[in-house]
Formats: sequence, C-alpha cells, structure tokens
Amino acid sequence: MPNRTAAPPAPLTVALAGALMMAAVRGIGRFAYTPLLPPLQETLGWTVSQAGDVAAANFLGYMIGALVAATLAHRPERRLWLAAGMLGSAASTAAGAIVASFAAWLAIRFVSGVASAFCLVLGTAAVVEHIARHGRAQLGAVHFAGVGFGIVGSVAVLELARLAGVSMFGQWGLLGGAATLLLGGAWLVMRRLPMRAHGGHAAAAPASGAAAGGAHARGPMRRLIAAYGLFGFGYVVTATFIVAIARKLEHAAIVEPVTWIVVGLCAAVSVLVWQRIAQRFGLLPALRLAYAVEAAGVLLAGVTPGQVAVVIGGGLLGGTFVGITALGLAAARQRGGANQGRAMGLMTASFGLGQLLGPAVAGRVAEATGGFAAPSVLAAALLVIGILLLRGVERS
Repeated sequence: MPNRTAAPPAPLTVALAGALMMAAVRGIGRFAYTPLLPPLQETLGWTVSQAGDVAAANFLGYMIGALVAATLAHRPERRLWLAAGMLGSAASTAAGAIVASFAAWLAIRFVSGVASAFCLVLGTAAVVEHIARHGRAQLGAVHFAGVGFGIVGSVAVLELARLAGVSMFGQWGLLGGAATLLLGGAWLVMRRLPMRAHGGHAAAAPASGAAAGGAHARGPMRRLIAAYGLFGFGYVVTATFIVAIARKLEHAAIVEPVTWIVVGLCAAVSVLVWQRIAQRFGLLPALRLAYAVEAAGVLLAGVTPGQVAVVIGGGLLGGTFVGITALGLAAARQRGGANQGRAMGLMTASFGLGQLLGPAVAGRVAEATGGFAAPSVLAAALLVIGILLLRGVERS
C-alpha cells in the first residue's frame, strides 16, 4: 500500500512514470511484434494470414480489456487492476521466449492485449488526473511519448541481440526483461497516486460550444465513432507489416531497423506536434490533416517500391497514429457533452474493432494478391472515407 503521509509525486515525475509504462506495454508489449514478425514467420513457419491472426488476437484482447477496464476506472481497487495489467504485460512479453505453437501464440498475444488495455485505461486515467489537478495537462505529451521511445528502445535491444547471435526466442526474453524493468520503475511512482473514484475526467472538460449530447449530436457522434474505427483499420495494416515489407527490399538488414526507428522517433513527438496544430486550426481540421498524412504514409510504405519510400512511409505513420489516438479521444470528449463516458467507450470499441479486423483481413488479401500493395490501398481508402466522415462532423 502507498504511504499516504508522503507528499504526492511531482507532475513531471508522474508523466515520466507514465512514459515508462507506455514504453513497456505499447512500445514493447504491442509493437515489438512488428520487428519480430519476420523471424517469427521464418522460425515457426507461419503464413501471412496466420501472422495477421496472431496480431488480431492481440487487438481482440485490447478491445475486451479496454471495455472491462472502463468499468473499473472509478472503483476503489483500480490500483490493484493496474498492477495486474503491468504484471500481465511483462509476463506475456517474456512468454515469447518459451512459446512455439500457433495456438499458444494466439493466447499470449490475447493476454498481452488485455493487459495493455488495463494499463492504458487505468494508468493513463491516473496520470492525466494527477497532472491536470496540478495544472500541468500539457505534460500528457510526455506520457504518450513513451510509445515512441519504447519502439526505439526495443530496436536497440533487438539489434544488439542479433549481433550477439541471440535467437528469436532469446530476443523475446530480453524484451520481457526490459519491459519488467520499465514497469517496475513506473510502479514505484504510480503506486503513490491517489486513485480515488471520480465522477468525471479532470482533464477532459469539453471546450466551449461543444455539443450537449442530445439528439442533435447523435449523427455527428456516430460519424466521429465510425471515422475512428476506420483509423483503427487504416493504421494497423502498416503498423503490423511494415518490417515484413522492408524485409523484401534490397539491403533489408539496414532498412528494417532504420524504418522502425524512424517510426518510433516520429511517434515520440507526434502528440506534441498535433496538439499544437489542433490549437491553431481546431481539433477536427487537425484530425483530417493527420488522416491524410497517414494515408500517404500507408501508400508510400505498401505500394511504392524502394527503401526510401518505406522509411518515409514509416515516418508518416509514426508521426500520426499516436497523435490521431489522442486527438480522436479529445474530439469525443468535446462532442460527448454530458455523455462523455459513453462516447469514449464507443470510440474505444470502434477503434478496437477496426484494428482487430485490419491484420486478419490484410493478411488474407496479401496472400491472395502476393503482396501488401492491395491491403495498403484498402487501408488508405478507408482513411480517406474517415476524412469525409470527419468533414461531416465539422459541418454539423
């Protein structure tokens, strides 16, 4: 139990602890699957559709975990559920060192998805509430930057392991150890946060002029929710398979890590960049622009041949997907009015469904067509439809 007589941690300390958590559960726990997918396929003999199904299992776990965690977010014992999520994330990552069967991989990636959702929902709520209570809501960008730094750190671990001749299974074990250390550091701070039940979101007050959540708001809200689901599908195809795409190129040994490092570095600064754009031009115009930039990145990485196109496409993907996640939820809070909780839950479910379907559909389309061009075009087209839906929200 936390020491209730001690002074609460400083807002920056809490934001950094949140960044460590995000680095472990998202940067490593979720996205390490992407650079390790090619060796997984080679070692275990998976088809592209099987690889997509394992990714989809992770997203199914995330969707279910997010919906369950939302019901726990205001319960007194949510600190215990956050601890359980951290343990589950570290354990399911480390389990990659000993698991070989396809069914077992489906299971551990499902558990990883549930655990990461618990950390994302419960941990992020605790961090955001604390920094907002101290008037430092802008530190949320530090918290979300952990995703990108986790991606970059995982590349460093994997490349050093490969140079040392460590097997694919050993690489999963090293990442599990790294995630455990990061989560241990995060827990030392986050266990001290006053995780009391709150009736609302301190950092999530709707902007002036936001919709009141009545019948007039239902149509725009439905469009926003649908657009967010299309984003889930549109980003995840490239986010899952971009390293597999890079492996087919000349000088793949260099292109693979460089591409993933660029994704991570761009993701680390993306929330701050898109926050500034939204402050200047508005949430919905910023979201439309981010969708367009991401669609261009998806096409560059999946359709245009060549190392430079894949690296730039990866940068555009990394520079948008975390930012869109944050801006989309902010738009839901703004438009949700008195029903912010329900709006956030529906957004989470829509996004989860989109990213659940994306890898499974893309894997089968890639197998049927002999490459990733067709699923990339499909993903980009869905992002364009999302732009049109967002335009409809803005006009309403």
